[in-house]
Amino acid sequence: MKNFKFALILFFLSTLIVQAQNKKVIFIMSAAKELKLKNGKSYTETGVFLSEFYLAYKEIVNLGYEVDFATPNGIASSIDKESYKPKYWGKKDTLINEASEFVKQNPKFNQPLTLEQALENINSYQGMVIPGGQGLMVDLFFEPTISKILKDFSKKGRAIGLICHAPALILSIPKQENPFIGYKVNSVTGFEEFFIENFVMKGKPKNRKISKQLKKLGLKYKKGRPGANFAVRDRELITSQNPYSNEAFNKLYLEALKELEEKGTLKTNH
Repeated sequence: MKNFKFALILFFLSTLIVQAQNKKVIFIMSAAKELKLKNGKSYTETGVFLSEFYLAYKEIVNLGYEVDFATPNGIASSIDKESYKPKYWGKKDTLINEASEFVKQNPKFNQPLTLEQALENINSYQGMVIPGGQGLMVDLFFEPTISKILKDFSKKGRAIGLICHAPALILSIPKQENPFIGYKVNSVTGFEEFFIENFVMKGKPKNRKISKQLKKLGLKYKKGRPGANFAVRDRELITSQNPYSNEAFNKLYLEALKELEEKGTLKTNH
């Protein structure tokens, strides 16, 4: 009887250790720094939108998760110059300096995995987040590995977070093999794209009208008013609209991670 109790205790302890080891989320990030525009100009110093990345990162780490980063070719991400402005941070603009120092000094951020390494280690992660910013329309949108990662996470029912422009990456998966057809989805709206193009970038990029493309593909597009704090969850997929939507996104994404914990799925799937 004593041996049975001892074995039972060991089993539960080993389960807890496995779960703790597998509480990991990967951030897939753009490494692009420049976006070509139709008028022959370029939007320079683009990349990842800082508040969309860092505020989600903070919440996930505070929940007890380890975070890895992955980019095309393992190149450290650049940060969109526009995203340092306090208006995109709401009541958390006091974190701008902290986020800026993180980008400069964090070893994992500055020495990210490649996308191929992320795919190879995909069973290690309970969730993935792709922050927005114009940069992903330059590199991630054309990376074949992205569609493989998205499909694998969806198949396993693990938390997928796509912020602002990042839902455009769903378009990289052919319709006949796209697991998100029929899902509710959100992204940057057409009006918000118009505003960015005219008052921030001073020109239109080649790939635009993300919301219209998502609807045409067969997703159920939902939106809030321009500049709203708006996000949507449909099963494993959490999508949000803009930098003002960080609070809504983080709430839904953390709920998805907690549900996975409660279901006991923090074990490696093979």
